Amino acid sequence: MKVASPLVVAIGNPDRGDDAVGLFVAQHLMVRRPARALIMEHSGESISLLQCLNGATCAYVIDACATSQPPGTITRFDVSAKPLPPDRFVCSTHGLGLADAIELARALGSLPRCCVVYAIEIRRLDIGAALSPEVTAAAKKAADLIWDELTRAFSGEVDTGSPSKNATE
Repeated sequence: MKVASPLVVAIGNPDRGDDAVGLFVAQHLMVRRPARALIMEHSGESISLLQCLNGATCAYVIDACATSQPPGTITRFDVSAKPLPPDRFVCSTHGLGLADAIELARALGSLPRCCVVYAIEIRRLDIGAALSPEVTAAAKKAADLIWDELTRAFSGEVDTGSPSKNATE
């Protein structure tokens, strides 16, 4: 069964510092209550994530990443067009990583035809820590960017953009 409403999957662990960034984005979007969008918080466990994506026609996934970019950097990837770059999600506290789940969904034919990943660069994963200030600011900006995309989708102006786009530029 296809899900006509856009799906927003916010990945994170609320007890691991900046790893909760996706959940923070979801909370900001839920307050705004975008019409017809289904917003769900998710632990990032790959098999469950595959089940969430299956049947969706358009999905936005938000997750923390840790590379050499400054904390708070937001990068947007159109994964319906091509895989996530291997250097962006090389380690995961979720077992199989997000990139693995995306590629498994692609191989199984269950990747939504429109699928976008927002990656937010993190600073710390300390147990019990709050979000760092730069990641908090980035989460608010990411929520605004996703809100704008959802608004365009509802007005018929869907534009998934380039396969990889730095949202801070």
